[in-house]
Amino acid sequence: MAIVNSTAPLENSDAVEAGVLRSLRSHQGRLLPSHQECIPFNRHGEEGKAMGDQLVAPFRIHVPQRDLDDLRLRLERTRWGEDVPDGVDYGVPASYVKRLFDRWLNGYDWRSWEARLNQYEQFETTIDGQHIHFLHVRSARNDAFPLIMTHGWPGSIVEFIDVIEPLINPEAHGGEPSDAFHVVIPSLPGYGFSGPTREAGWTNPRIARAWATLMARLGYQRYGAVGNDAGSMISPELGRIDPDHVAGVHVTQLFSFPSGDPAEMKDLAPEEQSQLQTLQWFYENKFSFNTLLSQQPQTIGYALDDSPVGLLAWNAQLLGEDLDEDFALTNVMTYWLTRTGSSAGRLYYENARAPRPTAPTTLPLGLAGFGGDFFGLRRFAQRDHSNIVHWKTYDHGGHFAAHKVPELYVPDVRAFFRSIVH
Repeated sequence: MAIVNSTAPLENSDAVEAGVLRSLRSHQGRLLPSHQECIPFNRHGEEGKAMGDQLVAPFRIHVPQRDLDDLRLRLERTRWGEDVPDGVDYGVPASYVKRLFDRWLNGYDWRSWEARLNQYEQFETTIDGQHIHFLHVRSARNDAFPLIMTHGWPGSIVEFIDVIEPLINPEAHGGEPSDAFHVVIPSLPGYGFSGPTREAGWTNPRIARAWATLMARLGYQRYGAVGNDAGSMISPELGRIDPDHVAGVHVTQLFSFPSGDPAEMKDLAPEEQSQLQTLQWFYENKFSFNTLLSQQPQTIGYALDDSPVGLLAWNAQLLGEDLDEDFALTNVMTYWLTRTGSSAGRLYYENARAPRPTAPTTLPLGLAGFGGDFFGLRRFAQRDHSNIVHWKTYDHGGHFAAHKVPELYVPDVRAFFRSIVH
C-alpha cells in the first residue's frame, strides 16, 4: 500500500462530545442507530446532551440465518477449475483453498465466532458521512490508558481478539495493574461491519482523521495508536494529525523503502539484508494484488462479492497457510457477510493517488517486528519517522502476530507505552 499524507485540516475533535451506551440492543444484520437509545457522556464521563450525528449507538452482530443458508448453497455449488499439477507458482495453491473450503463447508461454526465477538461491547457511529463500527472494551481500572487498534487487509477486527483480555486485565495475564488499557478496535471504512464506503477519497489520512474524531467522541483526551498492516500506516498518520492527544504509536511494520541513493545500501547488517530479501521475494511473487487493487479494484470486486470461494482464494493468498483455519475463515467471513470484499480494495486505489508525506512523523514511535514478515529497515524508517524510541524484533510470529504470538505481542505493547506514558 502507498504511504500517504494529507494537509486537510483536522475536524474539531476537542469540541466533540458523545459517548458510549448503557446497554446493547440486538441487530438483525447491520441497522442504523436508534438515536432514542443513545445515552452520551462527555470527556469526563458525565451524562451530556445528544449532539445529532455525533451519537454513538450500540451494535450487536446477528447475521440472519438466511445469509448463512445462502452461503452454504453457494459453497455446495462451487464450480472448480482445472488445476495445473504442482502449479503453486500460478497463485494460491488449490490444495490450501480446498482445505479451507472443506472446513468452511463441513466444520466451521460462524455462530460460535459471532458469540465470541459479541462478548465485547460494540458500537456504531457516523463520521465524515461514513458508518463506522467498533469494539470498545474498557478495563475495570478507571486509570487504564486508551488505545485505538487498527487492522489491515485481508485481516479485520478479528486480528486483535486474542489480545483484548491481556490488554484490559493485565494482572490476570502476567502484567502489572498499571499496564491496563481501554481498547477501541474499529472496522476500517469499507471493511467488515463498517460496511462499504459510499464515496471516493477514503485514504489513510482521512481514516486517521476519522479515528481522531472517534476517540474524541468517546471522551479520550490522551491515547495511544496501535496498528498492523494498513494500521501500521494509518496509526502514524493519526499521530501526525492529532499530536495533542496521541501520546505515541506502536506498529508491527514500517513501510519505508530505499530512496535510490546508493549510500543507503552500504554496510547492511545481516538482519537488514534478510528484510530486503523478504521484500524482494514478496514483490516478485505476491505483489500482483497490490497492482490490481491500485488500478481496478472494482473489476475483481464483482467476483469477490458474488463467489465465496473466489473471495476465499483472493484473501487466502495473504492470510498464509500457517494460520489456523477458523481464524482465517472468520476474517474471510467478515468480508463475505457484509459484502465488503470489493469495497475493501478501494483503499489501495485511493492511497495510490494520494499525496505522499513531505515531512517525517515526530511523535514517539515503537516497532515490534516479527520473523516471517517484512517489518522494515530502521535506517529507512528513521528517514520517515524522526522519533523512533522502541525497535524490537522477534524470530517468529509472522504477519498476524497479535493472533499467533500474543505472549510476545502484548508485552511489547505494554513496554512501549509504559516507557512513554508512565
